[in-house]
Amino acid sequence: MTFFRRKVLTLLIIAMVLIGLLPQKTSALSVSAKGAILIEQESGRILYEKNAHQRMRIASITKIMTAIIAIESGKLEDMVKVSNKAVGTEGSSLYLQPNEEIKLEHLVYGLMLRSGNDSAVAIAEHVGGSLEGFVFLMNQKAAEIGMQNTEFANPHGLDDHENHFSSAYDMAILTRYAMTNEKFREISGTKVYRAPNPNEKWDRVWRNKNKLLTQLYKYSTGGKTGYTKRAKRTLVSTAAKDGTELIAVTINASDDWNDHMNLFNHAFKSYDLVEVVDDGELQTDHSFYRGKVFVDHEFKYPLTEKEKEDVRLDISFLEPDNKKWRKPENVPDIVGTLTVNLGDKTIEEMPIYFDNGNSNKPKETFWETLRSIFLVILGVR
Repeated sequence: MTFFRRKVLTLLIIAMVLIGLLPQKTSALSVSAKGAILIEQESGRILYEKNAHQRMRIASITKIMTAIIAIESGKLEDMVKVSNKAVGTEGSSLYLQPNEEIKLEHLVYGLMLRSGNDSAVAIAEHVGGSLEGFVFLMNQKAAEIGMQNTEFANPHGLDDHENHFSSAYDMAILTRYAMTNEKFREISGTKVYRAPNPNEKWDRVWRNKNKLLTQLYKYSTGGKTGYTKRAKRTLVSTAAKDGTELIAVTINASDDWNDHMNLFNHAFKSYDLVEVVDDGELQTDHSFYRGKVFVDHEFKYPLTEKEKEDVRLDISFLEPDNKKWRKPENVPDIVGTLTVNLGDKTIEEMPIYFDNGNSNKPKETFWETLRSIFLVILGVR
């Protein structure tokens, strides 16, 4: 080997070693699931996704839809007569008795905590009049809340129909919707529940199958497990820390408990839920609108430290009509738009209202008023 060739070879080896020492660009997150998503509850912002819109079999996380429909029916105090069909449903069971009467509320707890398929059928027959009637309600609700890659064929998620599927994204927006209901939150986050036993002196005791809630993760607030041979392991879970609420969904995952904890931990570490816009009076230098305009709700958004520097608020007003708007009551209710931008992307648009007596202006508490005065004195606002 000539001196020149040895020199070239030496340089190549050195270059390869130096490249190996450089920090490698890797994904901050990886999950075992074939389909996954992580969203923030308040804004719905997607913080992580993997095949999030792909249609897949979903197993018992189906029961989130069954539960919220039952809760919204207003019939939780109804006594439900359990049919033979419900009792004969295969898979996980509450071991309901034929013709027993049980409160619908108890059935929903059993549905969510123990994933009772017999409970799902009993709920469906009572609330929907029949399985077919309840499935119609499920698909109606799915369309209403924007689940575009979902079709329900049963209330429990068993693999007894080919046309029963959803996506990680759709299940996330369903859970986000359900979590706005306080009763659903309560049931989803319950670790142990007792229900009367029709044939014994002691109560039925149902312990939640969600190990994140009961054992593994201190920030867990609830969720729903699922498994069938075709769907494999599915999991929806919720978590909250320092005012930030998250929803994670994994479908066909071999390591779902760790998937969810890793997703949550990454988001809690990387994002803060920031109050970008406060409700109430909107500060402006516009001579006509100063002290007379407001927004009717706050806007919060999860942001990284770097993103906080890239948020920009833009305000646009209608040109005042000096002839027609001499009296406040003649001014339109909505007189402008507040646009929230994150870099080059618009993340929210809010109507700006005029205090003309027709629209409801949010009332400040005594302490909020004091805070506003204090900030004005300091020159912050």
